[in-house]
Amino acid sequence: MKDKDLGSLFYDGLKDIYYAERKILKALPKMARAAQSETLRDAFLKHKDETETQKERLDQVFEALGKRAQGKTCPAIDGILEEGEEIIDQYKGMASIDAGLVAAAQAVEHYEMARYTTLSNWATLLGHADAAKLLSETLAEEQATDKALSQLAKTDANKAALAA
Repeated sequence: MKDKDLGSLFYDGLKDIYYAERKILKALPKMARAAQSETLRDAFLKHKDETETQKERLDQVFEALGKRAQGKTCPAIDGILEEGEEIIDQYKGMASIDAGLVAAAQAVEHYEMARYTTLSNWATLLGHADAAKLLSETLAEEQATDKALSQLAKTDANKAALAA
């Protein structure tokens, strides 16, 4: 059996986040439809557009490595997205749904930030400067989305849930 090195970990991590981004692309429109606040709905749709760009960046990373863009099943993101589905099912039509949706979206963002931080660092260590730049761009977007979600939670979603 061939030794698994940092390059193997990096490639596996790319497949993992590629799978995650594709699953997130499917989940965001559902989250947008479930949101009661137009502001939150718009935030989910905006992030869907960003996620499409992020997937395209991953395509570029795979291409730069001479690898086929492919995902591998990621139980972590499947579980996080499943929790979001439960919130939609259990809180549909209730004032607290937006607070739950923001929390679910932030769980996704935190997962992505952890992955992109690691992948960007590994790309740098492995001498894949172009890949590191692309992954860092996505990381910055994920951090900005998390910050925007935190602001939405504080100024809108959590207060609406509490007032109900």
